[in-house]
Amino acid sequence: MKIAILKERAEGESRVAATPETVRKFIGLGNDVAVESGAGAAASIADDAYAEAGASIGDASATAKDADIVLGIQAPEVELLAGVKPGAMVAALFDPFQHRDRVEAYAKAGLEALSMEFMPRITRAQSMDVLSSQSNLAGYKAVLTAADTYGRAFPMMMTAAGTVQAAKCFIMGVGVAGLQAIATARRLGAQVSATDVRSATKEQIESLGAKAIFVEDVAGIEGEGSGGYATEMSDEYKAAQAKLVSEHIAKQDIVITTALIPGRAAPRLISDEQIATMKPGSVIYDLAVAQGGNVEGSVPDDMIERHGVKIIGYANTPAHLAADTSALFARNHFNFLSAFWDAEVGKPVLDEEIGDAIRLTMGGEVVNERLKGAE
Repeated sequence: MKIAILKERAEGESRVAATPETVRKFIGLGNDVAVESGAGAAASIADDAYAEAGASIGDASATAKDADIVLGIQAPEVELLAGVKPGAMVAALFDPFQHRDRVEAYAKAGLEALSMEFMPRITRAQSMDVLSSQSNLAGYKAVLTAADTYGRAFPMMMTAAGTVQAAKCFIMGVGVAGLQAIATARRLGAQVSATDVRSATKEQIESLGAKAIFVEDVAGIEGEGSGGYATEMSDEYKAAQAKLVSEHIAKQDIVITTALIPGRAAPRLISDEQIATMKPGSVIYDLAVAQGGNVEGSVPDDMIERHGVKIIGYANTPAHLAADTSALFARNHFNFLSAFWDAEVGKPVLDEEIGDAIRLTMGGEVVNERLKGAE
């Protein structure tokens, strides 16, 4: 089979879907691998490195021609795939709820679209989970960016001239990104606290040495969503949570927000009124800014200042660590395809549990049940 790796064309996207390491592994399975010239340049991978690994290097047309599988970070536009084989697999991030028109275009073109962000959160799929691998480094980068923007030191420092107090850092949303943000802020020496709507995360927060900030004794918590994601809360819980957060956030120097609900706009966690209670010079990093933002007024790829508080957030935080995030994403791709590789037929044969979860289109139709349910 031929596996094609095209250069990413989405604005601000610097990652690449394969590395020389995964190219060698795919060739080891008996495949030909073609990489578009310059595909890895923004992730510090030269064409020569791919060629040394055994890949052929060419332009977009030559790379896609007769491909059986196309691997991407962001799903390529259908026009770039004109030369692939009928029914070719395309595995990438599709953002299918926001880009339904692209999904329809893939169906019309007869392609098998595999949405990597739909990978189920189950034990055997952990090594294939691109959202987890990318969120882990995004949480790390968010803290580093906030620390760089913050005009003071993070750790407590005792000097002959006096003591510098440790920064207070509050993490809102304790998924993969939030847990890494907690760990990173702790390593930098901050006093760290965190909150989440899912009660199961309290133990995780405390295991990392942070203080858990939770609403107690309020009925109607519906935060334990399927697949490890949060869902909507009851109105009573929302009110209690808002009061608790308002009291806590006023004392913080750094706030990192990470909350996302799949298929919906990011939940609003911090209002303008709450921002106004924070100390001048404080920093908020909104990791959900590209999905509408957890913070009122946040703007993708820009830093604004409200009430003396700096609010920042990259639209694509993982792309700011392109070498490492590309390496992890590429391994996710290889782990996924190799897990289903059938040596007898020389191609991956997906099962129902994972295949049906991530497959968006097949045989000229949109086949994913989650998308059908959103119609």
